Amino acid sequence: MKKTTKEFFPGISKIQYEGPKSKNPLAFKHYNPDEVLDGKTLKDHLRFSVTYWHTIRGQLADMFGAGTAIRPWEDGTNSLKMAETRVKVAFEFLEKLGAPFYAFHDRDVAPEGKNLSETNRNFDRIAGLLAKEQERTGVKLLWGTACLFVHPRFAHGAATSCNADVFAYAAAQVKKAIEVTHQLKGEGYVFWGGREGYSTLLNTDLKREMDHLGKFLHMAAAYKKEIGFKGQFYIEPKPKEPTKHQYDSDAAACLNFLREYGLLNDFKLNLETNHATLAGHSMQHEMEVAIAANALGSIDANTGDLLLGWDTDQFPTNIYLTTEIMLCIQSMGGFTTGGTNFDAKVRRESFEPVDLFHAHIGGMDAFARGLKIASAINRDGRLGEFITQRYSSWDSGIGAKIESGKASFKDLEAYMLKKGEAAPNTSGRQELLENLMNEFI
Repeated sequence: MKKTTKEFFPGISKIQYEGPKSKNPLAFKHYNPDEVLDGKTLKDHLRFSVTYWHTIRGQLADMFGAGTAIRPWEDGTNSLKMAETRVKVAFEFLEKLGAPFYAFHDRDVAPEGKNLSETNRNFDRIAGLLAKEQERTGVKLLWGTACLFVHPRFAHGAATSCNADVFAYAAAQVKKAIEVTHQLKGEGYVFWGGREGYSTLLNTDLKREMDHLGKFLHMAAAYKKEIGFKGQFYIEPKPKEPTKHQYDSDAAACLNFLREYGLLNDFKLNLETNHATLAGHSMQHEMEVAIAANALGSIDANTGDLLLGWDTDQFPTNIYLTTEIMLCIQSMGGFTTGGTNFDAKVRRESFEPVDLFHAHIGGMDAFARGLKIASAINRDGRLGEFITQRYSSWDSGIGAKIESGKASFKDLEAYMLKKGEAAPNTSGRQELLENLMNEFI
């Protein structure tokens, strides 16, 4: 008798594109991966990625209650055997969803052992299985990272810990995570400083901690070159939670840090909507700051609830949000590295396995709509033309002289004494432009 392969999501077939009129909750309405837009398929424009930590490992717990997730494949342990099963679960989900990428923390995929040597052996074992599944399915690793925030050893941080041994352990852990990411042909590697910050300045030598973080990242960049890893390094900003203040607080702070420590050539930014709003910014703001520095590499696709003051990691369904994001991505010529990584989790009340599909389908459709709308706005040309005209005084005359560095304060004084007054060039027409956006949405 032929042996049948166990399905972890029985009754769910590969998700197909059925178009906007479909009422099938397990079908794409707007995301057709093979559809060509502006010379590229939607699959290549959007480069969707599924996170191992939320989708495969998340149990839907919060600070007030235990996890509610119904995951029939789980045995209640974090054993190596369970980790092996989760690899099969992950790639069945990825295949059925049709996502081309995934991302993981090292401790998501493999359990810690009784010491670092055993932990590394566990990681190697699971990495071998991941490599086989990648080969079988064609799914790729968007990026890997190390979990330097869950274990009690990182209570005071990792690279910024007051304990040099913890710094050394974190370095060893990141070294291994980079090696495995390289082995799995990952397209990038992310540094997120979950506990690289402080809860109070009363016990913190801020300058020393930031210096240590700079040294840590220089060591990582050097090791990347040593082993020939070609993937992009990313910093992921977040202002707070779990610490009161994190050193990677927003895009501008990260860029300033990278410039100060001579790391800007080695790192780009991985930006997340929920982190942007926690920092008091919009995602569009964070993206424009990074793009201005030629430092936007990848995005984490989620959103937060503005009525809650913490990182809710909800799936993105707001078409205005996805349109603004894709306008930014298109303005820089599209992704040259990274992609759209769903660092998002289903709600605690959405606990059945099928809800994982509903959530990702909704997010992928929302981004496909945002991409198509952004492309239509760009083809229409009115938004771009308005911005060009608004800054037209800089394209010739005194504006061009200032931008070229050929004007001094004395020159500008003489110019204005002769001209007499400066008047606003034109109305900002914010309402007109908001109406224009609504035409397409």
